[in-house]
Amino acid sequence: MLNLADVIEAITGTRPAGVNTLLTESFIDSRLCIPGSMFIAIPGERTDGHHYVGAAFQKGAVVAIVQQDLNSQYPTIKVSAGMALTAADLPVLPFCIQVVNTIHALQTIARFWRSKLDLRVIGITGSVGKSTTKELVADVLSYKYRTLKNPGNLNNEIGLPLSILRLGPGYERAVLEMGFYVPGEIALLCEIARPQVGVVTNIGTVHAERAGSQDVIAIGKSELVQSLPNAPYGTAILNFDDPRVMWMKEKTTARVLTYGLNPEADIWADHVEGEGLEGIRFTLHYHAEEYPLRVPLIGQHSVHTALRAAAVAFTEGMSWDEIIIALRHSHTQLRLVAVYTEVGALVLDDTYNASPESTLAALNLLEELDGRKIAVLGDMLELGQYEQEGHELVGARAAQFTSELFTVGSRGRMIARAAREAGMATGSIHSFDTAVDSVEHLRKILKKGDVLLVKGSHSMRMDLIVNALEKQNE
Repeated sequence: MLNLADVIEAITGTRPAGVNTLLTESFIDSRLCIPGSMFIAIPGERTDGHHYVGAAFQKGAVVAIVQQDLNSQYPTIKVSAGMALTAADLPVLPFCIQVVNTIHALQTIARFWRSKLDLRVIGITGSVGKSTTKELVADVLSYKYRTLKNPGNLNNEIGLPLSILRLGPGYERAVLEMGFYVPGEIALLCEIARPQVGVVTNIGTVHAERAGSQDVIAIGKSELVQSLPNAPYGTAILNFDDPRVMWMKEKTTARVLTYGLNPEADIWADHVEGEGLEGIRFTLHYHAEEYPLRVPLIGQHSVHTALRAAAVAFTEGMSWDEIIIALRHSHTQLRLVAVYTEVGALVLDDTYNASPESTLAALNLLEELDGRKIAVLGDMLELGQYEQEGHELVGARAAQFTSELFTVGSRGRMIARAAREAGMATGSIHSFDTAVDSVEHLRKILKKGDVLLVKGSHSMRMDLIVNALEKQNE
């Protein structure tokens, strides 16, 4: 368990004598602090963590990392590289440790703590599917190893270091999702986490508005495989079915293990069959071996998620019997949730976020299910130069099989226009400015046996549609 001496040594480079205070957890949200924890005050766009140092101490935090001078309010010691301290130099708990930059201090502490841990780290990145992949990989590895994963979306320059500080000597594996917005970000995360295994799911259009293009996204994502140790100590697990991912093969000195639906991949699948909400069936192949599988993942596109988990588990020394059992009994929770309305229509709640790739996958799942098919699709944001193309692809796909199409937002009208151009009847297409505006019309047309997909970028608040339609248990 991390202790106060580790924190001071990480920042100053010198271990303070006589300091033995254990730190139970590390937080940037004072509301989450527990007795014995460390609070890191991060200045943010909406609020400043320095305003909540007192609240953190009231919750039981014993130390706060700050960059503002709060000496008049709380006991504070200023520290810097090269400073030698002892227990006698420290104020009575709780107190503040003042640094130049709290985010850099958090990363420095995490980097130091990772260097002390003897465990293997699996890094996961990609445009779509990295969170579900993280969940399934961690689930499968947990069958054999004590495994930690970064919770929720703690996958950036703040969240990943916080996850690393949760690690202790008892852990054998860590599965860490790595997000990407700009080039250099994943390189920083890898410098802190030091992964031995890197998994790349795919290269899509999400975040293209910030990054610029899919090629720039591919370069940024490739930082993961470039950071891996040389073969045989490092392994890059690459999607054979995505040319931009396979391009990364030339960017790494690690061993490369490929997965996909092509028999030329190292680990591949065929005979893929969707069973709706019951999961998927497929045959997994590795060299001359093959294993028929049914796994509780929704949608045929989820076969790639299962292949990634199998590839990681194989790399980490699990036998195929162990891998098959772990996959079959996985309890990974997907972000897509199925609920029912008062009249008995099935709602596929996939409102966490949206990109053209993930929306097309969700539409494919909708097509697999029995019943009249209705889609409610909102704006997909941060697509940059791919905005029009992405929305038009989604509209054309929806037109192929949906009976009714609802769109939400100004970009959603691109989806509606593409659906009309693809031959969908104008009377079956309904466009609204906001999610809430669509609810009453949906209530009028939904009936028992219908299947409704709701999906859009998080800020479009498509979840309000699901909340309004979901049957309430009394």
